[in-house]
Amino acid sequence: MTIADYIPFINTDYDCHAATQLYSDAVAVRVSLESIEKTRAKLPIGPKRWVDASIDGLHHKDPSKLTDSYQLHLHKFANYQQIANPEFQKSPISDVAKQFVFSVLNYCRAEAPDWISVPQLPIVSDSSRNKINRLFAEHTYEWKATNSYSGKLILPVIFTHQNQVNKKTERNKKIVAISGCYSAARADGIWAVDQTLNDQEGSGKFDERFPALRKFHEELNEKMPQSGIMVAGPYWGMNLILWSRGYAHFPAIGLGGSYKYNIPGQRLPKGIVRVALRPLRRWAIASPALKGWLSDTVASLPVGDPLKVEFAALEKDFAKLQVTPNAKLQIATFYKNWFDKFSALPQAGRALALYQDLSSAYVLGKTLKALPDKREGTARRPERVAQQLMMNCL
Repeated sequence: MTIADYIPFINTDYDCHAATQLYSDAVAVRVSLESIEKTRAKLPIGPKRWVDASIDGLHHKDPSKLTDSYQLHLHKFANYQQIANPEFQKSPISDVAKQFVFSVLNYCRAEAPDWISVPQLPIVSDSSRNKINRLFAEHTYEWKATNSYSGKLILPVIFTHQNQVNKKTERNKKIVAISGCYSAARADGIWAVDQTLNDQEGSGKFDERFPALRKFHEELNEKMPQSGIMVAGPYWGMNLILWSRGYAHFPAIGLGGSYKYNIPGQRLPKGIVRVALRPLRRWAIASPALKGWLSDTVASLPVGDPLKVEFAALEKDFAKLQVTPNAKLQIATFYKNWFDKFSALPQAGRALALYQDLSSAYVLGKTLKALPDKREGTARRPERVAQQLMMNCL
């Protein structure tokens, strides 16, 4: 079996099912230690196991607002309450940080991982976490040497505000800090994600954010050793763009429910049921009005057009797809097929092929009515998602 570059992020029982059914050829799966009791026995066999301790939820300022399950998760780790204190983060005590890091990594190692995330707190706009993240990295290397761990270490880089990436001056500062932690941990790779980016929203700010994210990865790659692993995302399309352009080895992906990264511990709002509109390379909210939009779209396309057949099939299955698990699996299936289209190509041809693919979706979308659900916001125009992504392919 050919190994695919993508890395699904697994948090739930459903994720295990979708990953096993669709993505068992993945190079690795990232597993949250917070939910591993539910997922351990159901993980797909074959991909490498990357265990992340999910300690980045310590980013949240008010611990009382964390979910009960996440607070219980944190209780496993030595000194987590001190680590969560912003004042301690500014002036950390090495021994306290060491006990925390060793505790976190010992729990991860018990899951027989191939890769482990270096404990890191998310990036903030000032330098207040630079010292503690550097200490975490140093103690991670000490733990690895002490315990003879032979697997790979992946350094998480989790941005929490777009301004940390948008301006070159800020990017430069962050890249210096990231490079220092990478070296201190003797890490084998970096996982980078902007957790505020939902790249299907269609926001006008994406005209700045997408190129800036691309520049960040380009600039970071210049500082990375050639042997270093680079993981980007999860996003919907920017991860594929970074991968196709050679700025990331592995795109992190969702499994039909979310194509962005959510810092753990939050009480998330109830999810909205969506379906993939394959010809448009995007998803849409599966409200009753969407069925009418699909009917209008089918009627507007000429007889014999393969796209007419695709939209008609989606309209026919619409009732079934309004059930969340079915909708999520439909999206995950589309995404698998979409990725496979480019993974079969040589690296040098992927970015152009992705551009052409998104361009076709853009041209089609321009001929169609706006999507009916106002919750789509700035992405109501069918071509909006493809339009913004394609401009960053070349």
